[in-house]
Amino acid sequence: MCVILQDKAINCNTLIDSIHIRAQGLGALVTFIGYVRDLGLTATGVSELFLEHYPGMTEKSLESIVAAAGQRWLLLDVVVTHRVGVIPVGDPIVLVGVATLHRQDAFDACAFIMDQLKSCVPFWKREHSQTGAHWVDARESDAHAATRWQ
Repeated sequence: MCVILQDKAINCNTLIDSIHIRAQGLGALVTFIGYVRDLGLTATGVSELFLEHYPGMTEKSLESIVAAAGQRWLLLDVVVTHRVGVIPVGDPIVLVGVATLHRQDAFDACAFIMDQLKSCVPFWKREHSQTGAHWVDARESDAHAATRWQ
């Protein structure tokens, strides 16, 4: 199980390959990769995203989510990699990879981790566009999605 925060580009293929190598006997590997869009929540024509986090607290929060997923499903391996700092449009911002024995567990655990990540982890986003920089408020739909796992 691996939680990584980094300010450099995410190498998705390397991370996916690492899960496959570590997760002996896997029957399913589900990944989610989120990308920075040019259409933001506060502005159109977003050129980049700045993602701020609280070092130490953010990692603990992600580790807690992965541990909670491990209590619900038999997980062979999990990688959660999130980019912080300045991220250009089109670059991956997050990768969640989940290896399990069976596909439904992998799908469910990956969705659970993403729903919790979007609603519970201390990240702050600032979109940069032609109209300036704008902090992005938390989305009610993200909080609502996380409630389906209660």
